[in-house]
Formats: sequence, C-alpha cells, structure tokens
Amino acid sequence: MSIVVQKYGGSSVADASRLRQVADRVMRTRREGHDVVVVVSAMGDTTDDLLRLAKEVSPNPDRRELDMLLTAGERISMALLSMAIRELGGDAISFTGSQSGIITNDRHVDARIIEVRPFRVQDELSRGKIVVIAGYQGVSYRREVTTLGRGGSDTTAVAMAAALGADYCEICSDVDGVYSADPRVVPAARRIGTLSYEETQELAESGAKVLNAQAVEFAKEQGIAIYARAASSTLPGADPSVDGTVVRRHPPRLPGTVVGVASERDVFVLHAAGDAPGSTPHPDRPVPAGSSDLLAFLDERHVAGKQLHVTGDRLTLVVSRENLHEEARVREELAARFGASARISDTLGALSVVGAGINASFDNVRRGSAALAAQGLSIEGIATSSFRITWMIDRARLDEAVRLLHGTFIEQQQQPVP
Repeated sequence: MSIVVQKYGGSSVADASRLRQVADRVMRTRREGHDVVVVVSAMGDTTDDLLRLAKEVSPNPDRRELDMLLTAGERISMALLSMAIRELGGDAISFTGSQSGIITNDRHVDARIIEVRPFRVQDELSRGKIVVIAGYQGVSYRREVTTLGRGGSDTTAVAMAAALGADYCEICSDVDGVYSADPRVVPAARRIGTLSYEETQELAESGAKVLNAQAVEFAKEQGIAIYARAASSTLPGADPSVDGTVVRRHPPRLPGTVVGVASERDVFVLHAAGDAPGSTPHPDRPVPAGSSDLLAFLDERHVAGKQLHVTGDRLTLVVSRENLHEEARVREELAARFGASARISDTLGALSVVGAGINASFDNVRRGSAALAAQGLSIEGIATSSFRITWMIDRARLDEAVRLLHGTFIEQQQQPVP
C-alpha cells in the first residue's frame, strides 16, 4: 500500500468532538487504500498553558525540564486519537517521538532532527495498523527527551514522511491552506495554490503562521510534496491546489512575483560594538566587546539570531523570542558582561515580502520602501535574500504596514518604479 502521513494541529484536536472528526477523516483515508501515519499536536492551547504554568513556578525555567513538561501535551493527544480511531473500528497504536524513532541533537527546547529510525512504525504498518505519533518531540543521542520548537509537529510529520517514502504529507489545520497574508490582518488575503519550498521557508522564517521552516527543509531534501489543507476538508483529489496549498519544487509562476507578506512583532534587535568575527582588532582602538565574544555568549545561552549584519566595528542582530524562554536572565547577563557596548532595541518589528527572484533587481525594494515612506513609516533597516525583503519598522504599525504592502504588491497590478 502507498503511505500517507497526516498531521493535525492543536485546533483540530482541541476537544473530544474534533478528535472524533479527525478519527473519521483518518478512517476515510484508510478506506481509500492507504497505510496511514498520523502526527498530532497538543490539544488546543495546552502547550501555552503548560508554558505559562512553568513560568509561574520559575521565571527562567530550565530547558531540559521544560521539554519534560511540554511533551506531555502531545502524548495526551496521541492516546486520545488512537482511542477515537479504535471506536470507529480502526486498529490504531500510538507512539511517542522516541518510540517512533525521531533522533535529535542534544539541544533542548529547539532541537533539530538528525535521523529518523522508523522501524517500529514500519512494523506496525505491516500489521495493518494506523500509527499515531506525538509530534514536536524526539529523543537525543544521549537519551534525553527533546522538543523541536514552535511548529515542530510539522517537522515530525515531514521527517517521518521522508523516512517512510510516503506519497505525500498532509498538514491539516483550521485554515484551507497558506494565504498571501494573515486573513485576520488583511481581509483581502488570498489562498495561494502552489508555493516553492524556498518561498514557504521564507514565509515561515518571516513570522507567517504557515508550515514550519525545518519541516519544509526536510521536504525539499527528499522531494516530498506537502499539502496544506483544512482538517475539515475532503481528502485530496487529482489537483490538491484547488482547495488547499501544494508546496513543491517548481510552482508555475513568473520570477520576481511577490506571493506573500508576513510580519513578526515578537523580536528585539541587538546592537553591539566590536570587531567582526575572526578579524584582528585595530591596535589604536579599544574594543569593549568583540563580536566573536558576543556571538559565543549567545550560543552558550542558546539564543538564535535571525538576521546578522556586521559592518566594520558594528554588529546588528535580530533575535526572535519564539524559543527564548530565559529572556530576563539573558538580558541581565548581557548587561553585566558587555555593558553599554551592547544594547537592545525593543520597539521594532520585522515586515517581509516573499517571492522567488524578487531581488533580481532593486525594483521591489524601491517599491516597498517608497510605499512605506509615503505613509510616514520610518525604516530602521533593510535585509534581503534571494526570496525575501525585510524592513525593520515601528512594531506598533506592523499590521497597517502589512495591509499597505499587500495592497502594493499583491492587490494592485505591479508597475515599474520610476
């Protein structure tokens, strides 16, 4: 039989009624003649509730203990869904991340998968069972329980699909695919039928609530097709892009087209004085805090940067709070060790537009900058990649700016900037 991997997000399994609906959809997939592996997130807001409880106990909770706590949410979901499938006549078995063979590095809270050993999953599939796996978690090579960071259940699903040679991987949530912007912010946002792996990764890294970036990386490496769909939708037909989003290698689109606008407000910007990593300090200039020292400090505290710029003796780093659970302690230690040579700006947000080849010329940078300036939005920084342009602007005006650039690049016919 062909293998299909399905992942259901927290809102899709938020209560007993929704669990039963998911179980019914899984059984319909099984009746179509597929072997089915299901990956589940924690129910509803369980992860946020557990994290909030941890911070009531400790303002700076230990990362290892956080992993022990947070993985409980997915274990609850997997067991309940397995029970619901059995009630419908299916033969299901649930596995934790470690039982299903998800091997990670030794980094807590935001571990990365280094290998998948799906032997137990394969054994149960060969016996005709539906396998339900707890997403978001794995086990390190040191036998420690680890979690994969926000959106990690996507990564579990795609990594498992790659390891099993699945036909495709469905990522099911409460929305019917990936949109050109957050529909709650931009009412005119449009569902995108097809996306490239790179475009999807950039949207995820830029703050869009779409597929997890590491999950897309796995899919790209193995050529796994991802179908982003609503959990309430019908099963994929001959053209899954009709009622969902298909992520694949080459979407049919002209290069240079902006496909989505995203923003991230939960960031801060770290500014530091010092020398570029690996450079030789200038003999006539005191160096209060070398960049290499600062980056080593951040690595020791598992602080991952999103955008790093080093020019001369100035360093600027954008840091996401997404997996930073010891911010108060990091700030205190940063001030104590580096003093005034390292400062944090905490009023900015990141605004991004994404599309394949959008920086082949400076047209899109100029167009976006002109639109922002015309509305009195001050630009504090610009960063680009082959698929993305990001402006750092006032956090308080991010939603307004998202609507502005969505109108500029997606709702209106693009014209060359004079």
